Amino acid sequence: MTEISETNPKLVEADISGLKVRTRDGDNLGHIKAMMVDKRSGHATYAVLSLGGFLGMNKSYYPVPFSLLAYDATQDDYVVTIDRRLLEGGPSWSNNAPEFDQSYADRVSSYYGTAPTAIS
Repeated sequence: MTEISETNPKLVEADISGLKVRTRDGDNLGHIKAMMVDKRSGHATYAVLSLGGFLGMNKSYYPVPFSLLAYDATQDDYVVTIDRRLLEGGPSWSNNAPEFDQSYADRVSSYYGTAPTAIS
């Protein structure tokens, strides 16, 4: 973990590195840039995936509900359990991250069809 910042009273964002992410088919997608953790329960609620780019340029960031990731202990990485095209069409940014408030969390959950998470 490299940096921790509080985004609201209930969530803390932890910037991390080294957690690789791949598709269900085994293709490399990128890595987890940050996790949003519920401070009360200690459970990760969202992951921010860093995809694409070359030499740190033109990367895009995709917030996904953590329930859509599965850990693969044999490969020591995470697998996105949804289709890559669905992920790439989802909420994202390349510069200037949005404020991760309740409205944005609801938008992310609605897009992926997961239960909304109360973050405030």
